[in-house]
Amino acid sequence: MLAIVACPADFMTPDEFSDAATNDNRPETAEPTRVSQADADQISTLRAQKAELEERVETLQTTNSRLTQGSPPQPPQPGLERLIQTSLRDLESQRRELQRQVEQLERRKERIEAEMRTSFAGASQDIAIRVQGFKEYLIGSLQDLARAAEQLELAPPAAADSPAEVAEPPAAETDPPTVGFAAQRFEQQRDRVRSLLDQYRTRPDYYGPSWQLRRTFEPIHADRVANWFFTQGGRGAVKSLGSRLQNVLVASAAVSALHTLYGDRLCALVLASTPERLGEWRRWLQDCLGISRADFGTNRGVMLFEAPEPMVQRAERLLDSGRLPILLIDESEEKISLSLLQFPLWLAFAPDPANPIADYEY
Repeated sequence: MLAIVACPADFMTPDEFSDAATNDNRPETAEPTRVSQADADQISTLRAQKAELEERVETLQTTNSRLTQGSPPQPPQPGLERLIQTSLRDLESQRRELQRQVEQLERRKERIEAEMRTSFAGASQDIAIRVQGFKEYLIGSLQDLARAAEQLELAPPAAADSPAEVAEPPAAETDPPTVGFAAQRFEQQRDRVRSLLDQYRTRPDYYGPSWQLRRTFEPIHADRVANWFFTQGGRGAVKSLGSRLQNVLVASAAVSALHTLYGDRLCALVLASTPERLGEWRRWLQDCLGISRADFGTNRGVMLFEAPEPMVQRAERLLDSGRLPILLIDESEEKISLSLLQFPLWLAFAPDPANPIADYEY
């Protein structure tokens, strides 16, 4: 059996029901009040945070302003930056081009220097030889002219002395006694000369004093020199050895032995037809005898001549001054002047048809 329970609302009038609904909604009106209070607290907190953040922002701005005062300037504008980049590229290309040109010039300079060391050096040496020979010839000629002029100034004595000077050429007829005297002189000093030749051949001194033979001396050279000393009496021709260097070696041995005997009185006069041949004589005499360029020149130990006439004049003056000239005649001289044969010492090299000198075309 069902029991029916009656609710109060079932028995409420409309007004009571309205009042009850009003009372039921009253607690809900207090909730918005509580939410608003929380929002207010949050707002106050946010405001405090905002003030703190503003304070920090201001501090950061102050710090940033202090730091940016020493900072580099702002980058240029895009147009100006492009212009700068273009200029830099142009300058870089110009620098590379200049560097390339400098390298080309340096290579050209090195090539020119190499050519100067090879071809130009040889050409300059030949020119120097020619100039030196011509210079010595001019010096000798000018000195001869000066002395002739001095003799011409003395008119009265010159007239008396000139016949004696003209009469000197017939003195060449007295050459046989001179030859005999030379042979006798070398006979008396045979042992000394032979010891010197043996020393040159067996005990060469490549670092000896000046005017001493410094090169290897073979028996064939010693035979030529000994024959010239003892058989020909220091006046005669020797068959060429087929090389100017070998001929100079033979002449150097004779000059060295005579210099040992007579000292600084001896003076060697070389006759060759061209400055180039004289240059070879000069270089190889320096090499064989250990002498220097200072020993070459007028009134020095060695004098070079391209013609026999000035050589004869110089030899006569040396004899008059008490010195002893030895005349060395190159193989290239096809004819020998008779005036050269009047002197006590002369050595000529006769060409060997079977072994001619391979001379250059000067």
